[in-house]
Amino acid sequence: MAPTISIIVPCYNQENYLDECLQSVLDQTYLDWECIIIDDGSTDNTEKVVRKWLNKDSRFKYFKKINGGVSSARNFGIEKANAEWILPLDGDDKIASQYLEFATNEFYKNPDIIYCKASFFGKTNEEFILDNFSYDLILLNNLIFCSGFFKKAAWEKTRGYDTNLIHGFEDWDFWIELLKNSSKKVIRMNYLGFYYRRKDVSRDVNINKNLSQKEEAFRYIFNKHQDEYFKIYGTYFDIVRQNKKLLSDNKKLTEVVNEPILKKIARKFIK
Repeated sequence: MAPTISIIVPCYNQENYLDECLQSVLDQTYLDWECIIIDDGSTDNTEKVVRKWLNKDSRFKYFKKINGGVSSARNFGIEKANAEWILPLDGDDKIASQYLEFATNEFYKNPDIIYCKASFFGKTNEEFILDNFSYDLILLNNLIFCSGFFKKAAWEKTRGYDTNLIHGFEDWDFWIELLKNSSKKVIRMNYLGFYYRRKDVSRDVNINKNLSQKEEAFRYIFNKHQDEYFKIYGTYFDIVRQNKKLLSDNKKLTEVVNEPILKKIARKFIK
């Protein structure tokens, strides 16, 4: 019988972090899950670490593939998934013990995405502050971390995680792709259920330091979903002109609209 939830764990050279990640899966109070671990061509001892977990619990499954990046690995894992609901979980992050249990209590509402409160750990330990979700705002800035629940059937209607976004923002792009033809029903639970590891070196650190890569990713996403941007916002200057009150009431939106990279891209992209 198929499980209710498939947890998809892509990993590349994460032998030092996988134990903590997979222990957080094993510690779940909700038991009807499978965990599909996708080794994206690791050259360290990742496979050796995973083998221990395969021997501990038959709900862990392991596949190794040629390196193709996190989007490729997630898509590969979701294709192998047997459950109705999907939860991506990167191999260096972790989840709290009741994340699955509390999420399943929301499944009957038939949402498009379920997520929770989050915190950083590792190099820093502090709240991962996320603005309240709205579809209008997620077009301007990612409001949902990578480890949210969604249905495999919804993923099948999209183009999956975009393998062209090799430096980051693939989760932001995927949320837009999933939501734009959906009911846009998103549930954020009042529960600290996700822990995002901060490291000295990571893709997120690198892309935020490399403004050209960040600009390239932004432009790619805006062009890919240009119909949505036009439908919701019109031109960039319409955003500023027509939403003065919204901008004054929402400090975060003001910061996003005034971000130099976004302004530069918008002036080139939105004529």
